[in-house]
Amino acid sequence: MGAAGAALAISASLVAALPATPALAAPEDYCAPGACLDILPPGQNGSATLVEILGHQVFGTRPKHSSSQLDMYDNLVHHYDGLTDESLDDFFIDATFGVDEGDVDRRYQPRDDVTITRDRQHGIPHVQGTTREGTMFGAGYAAGEDRLFLMDVLRRVGRGELTSFAGGAEGNRGLEQDLWGTAPYTEEDKQAQIDRVADSGERGAQALADVDAYLAGVNAYIDEADSGRYFPGEYVLTGHKDAITNGGEIEPFTPTDVVGIAAMVGGIFGGGGGGEVQAAVVLANFQDRYGAEEGLELWHAWRMENDPEAVVSVDGEFPYAQTPDDPVGEVVPDDGSVEPYSIVHDEYGSAAATAQRAEAEQSEAPGADAPTVEELSDEQRAELEQMVEDGDLSAAEGIFEDGVLPEGFLDPRGMSNALLVSGQHTESGNPVAVMGPQTGYFSPQLLMLQELQGPGISARGASFAGVSFYVQMGRGADYAWSATSAGQDITDTFAVELCETDGSAPSTSSRAYVDSSGGCSEFEELSVSNDWTPTIADGTPAGGYTLTSLRSEFGLVRSFATVDGAPVAFTELRSTYMREVDSILGFQRFNDPEQVTSAATFTEAAEDIGYAFNWHYVDDTDIAFINSGANPVRLAGTNPTLPIDAYSGSGWSGWDPATNEAEYHPQSDHPQEINPDYIVNWNNKPAQGYTSGWSTGSVHRNDLLDGRVAGLIGDGHQFTPASLTATMMEAGVADLRAEQVLPLLLEVIDTEAVDDPELAGTVESLRAWTESGSLRREPRRDAGYYDHADAIRVLDAWWPLLVRAQFEPGLGEDLYTQLTRAAQTDESPSGAIGGGEPGSVNQSQAHRGSAFQYGWWSYVHKDLRSVLGQEVDGTLGDQVYCGEGDVDSCRTVLLDSLAAAAATPAGDVYPGDGHCSAGDQLCADTVIHQSVGGIDMWPIAWQNRPTYQLVYQFSGGR
Repeated sequence: MGAAGAALAISASLVAALPATPALAAPEDYCAPGACLDILPPGQNGSATLVEILGHQVFGTRPKHSSSQLDMYDNLVHHYDGLTDESLDDFFIDATFGVDEGDVDRRYQPRDDVTITRDRQHGIPHVQGTTREGTMFGAGYAAGEDRLFLMDVLRRVGRGELTSFAGGAEGNRGLEQDLWGTAPYTEEDKQAQIDRVADSGERGAQALADVDAYLAGVNAYIDEADSGRYFPGEYVLTGHKDAITNGGEIEPFTPTDVVGIAAMVGGIFGGGGGGEVQAAVVLANFQDRYGAEEGLELWHAWRMENDPEAVVSVDGEFPYAQTPDDPVGEVVPDDGSVEPYSIVHDEYGSAAATAQRAEAEQSEAPGADAPTVEELSDEQRAELEQMVEDGDLSAAEGIFEDGVLPEGFLDPRGMSNALLVSGQHTESGNPVAVMGPQTGYFSPQLLMLQELQGPGISARGASFAGVSFYVQMGRGADYAWSATSAGQDITDTFAVELCETDGSAPSTSSRAYVDSSGGCSEFEELSVSNDWTPTIADGTPAGGYTLTSLRSEFGLVRSFATVDGAPVAFTELRSTYMREVDSILGFQRFNDPEQVTSAATFTEAAEDIGYAFNWHYVDDTDIAFINSGANPVRLAGTNPTLPIDAYSGSGWSGWDPATNEAEYHPQSDHPQEINPDYIVNWNNKPAQGYTSGWSTGSVHRNDLLDGRVAGLIGDGHQFTPASLTATMMEAGVADLRAEQVLPLLLEVIDTEAVDDPELAGTVESLRAWTESGSLRREPRRDAGYYDHADAIRVLDAWWPLLVRAQFEPGLGEDLYTQLTRAAQTDESPSGAIGGGEPGSVNQSQAHRGSAFQYGWWSYVHKDLRSVLGQEVDGTLGDQVYCGEGDVDSCRTVLLDSLAAAAATPAGDVYPGDGHCSAGDQLCADTVIHQSVGGIDMWPIAWQNRPTYQLVYQFSGGR
């Protein structure tokens, strides 16, 4: 039997290669009947052998369990009307502990002290160890089985070495450049972080032992898959393994790889702050236009750091990161002097060539009924075997031409939501939670499901591939938890004086700075060199470059500029930089049944999470919210919203530049609440006083949740898991602009009759849409069009035209443009390709699902209310922009821009891409899983909801 035959045989009979074991005792479980559920599309199995990849490309096969959850996930958007508790399992999978005997697909022991059981329907690993070490080993082994190539991609991103591993595609270059610009580390840096946590006490030592055992499991699987020739086929397609000789190596994983992956995950989903230089540029533009005093007042109004109308998740005032009354050390760069620092150097070959690549046409992925390779005919299987024996891999050419992960993957985005209702407002008297993280859509998914049972650990849920030694969001025996990205300000920008070590006059080209002792020190250069050559997967011509980040005591250099003519570097310092693995202790506690016994003890455990998250908790009696993060205590006078003079006495209290340790706000200073009537969060402001990002005001996408849940409670509704799920789903297909802002636009327009019959018809179509619920939803599955499709097209075209027409005349072109760089104007579901210019429709990425987090909805909303003479708490200063405050003039602005939008062809609103033809509205909105391997998924309907979603209700507890 040749290599291909071996791969086929192994994939079909792996169960025979490992010892079978008897059924294990079930752990204690307090789920309410049918009320512990979750879903993580597309499927658990994220690994495909070379033969399976070729089978997918040639015959449309798909590996078993690779897509079993995708249709279930997608179907909810089409069938949430009339949803019942009994029908929830059509859309979610059972999340109780253990596997029923009749549902066991495989049960095996990768070593004597651990058993892995996988269920028949979805192949989820249930890991049960008789020792702690065995449990962790099993978690690592299962991770290798399900996500090995993805884990390798993520660790290469963490090293800044993605192109040399996966190819020189532009997407790969952009991704590694983003990461190396924000979280560059030497191997010594990473090891120092590990050592510090390991030396921090008993839990730290246990965490290191857990990681070591986990990696032993990963590496054991690598050895077995390599020798058995059933490793992921992407290793062959990227040139790391030979399909015929099995030559080459899959590099073992090390603890420092875990640090790199943690830095990437934490930076994307648990970071916050930054952007102070652009904030200062906007301030300078306000003051240039309106004068120093009025310009500052208007800047504060537009900044909306604590808008009184902003929706919040918990009651109470929690002051943090506010602008001080008497700021010290604020810095504003000279006009036009900011020069972003590029970390890319010494480019050659394709790295130095001007990009001319057009987006590749994407072939249609096979659907849910795709067979497995094992289900092909003997002739088809023989054809695949022969292709491998002959080295004919042409069917898989170019699968990574666009990169293994999308450009912009590391851009911090608001994601995830949570709805929790207290037992006072539920049918059963036990609280209900529907919650989960929105982590994008990938094939395989970045997250993976698992159950871990062993000494000191009892949990089931989702974990990021490569750091899945603990469940990061999921459940224990009688409690469940999840997170949303909080984004509070844990990153500050410092203005650092430049100097020359020889004493000569510095310039913005200088690469030395004045350190905290007053001496002149060269920036530390953190460099990684990458070279690539064409492969089957990525035919990008040979090339390479060196990435060099510059590090100072005050953080990483982001740009150079002058301040009052003096050259400076602007550096960013994140409180979790050099402390990426500290949060491991909090996750360890979440998984420990002895550590979490109540809402109060969960809140205490969250204090060990340094990343900026909002945590949501439910058990049989309580719901809770707690915000986590290493929030630095800032010295008196420090303004975190603007760059800080590094030598002014402002900054972080107790800060040690050698370790980046500082004094942090205690947990009591973080927004938190136990047992309110309900909790909803969609990456909104957690509480009053807790400083928010730009444009966080009277309209936020969390209003879509808050209004529905509060309204139902006000009507006396008693929630069930099904009714809360349906509430989430309806909000997940609502257009925020249409629901919250369009009624005001129509109110201004309705001050007079619309004379033009065609435009009047457009107005009425918009009115009919918003009165029907403002949903972007097909009338039935596979209808191929939205209800109110033309009204949706008009609003998609109108919004960017409206924003510009409403505000640019009053602000002026320069200030308007700078504001759009601080706060994008729109984030529609269709997005667009390439990012777009300020104010254009192209303000988000297509096919991502997550939408309406960022936009000028609050600015439009407040300004129109001012025009109409309505009460506005927290105005845009003393300026009214639409028609300079005159209702008739504002109405003309609205109608003129609306007429232009109505006349915009669908092909311009939805310009098309490699997946969709121009003008295809429904396709433009669809969610498409980005392939991080050789297996593609079919598109699903647009839905603005968590990628991994939990539905939980407990009927008892320990």
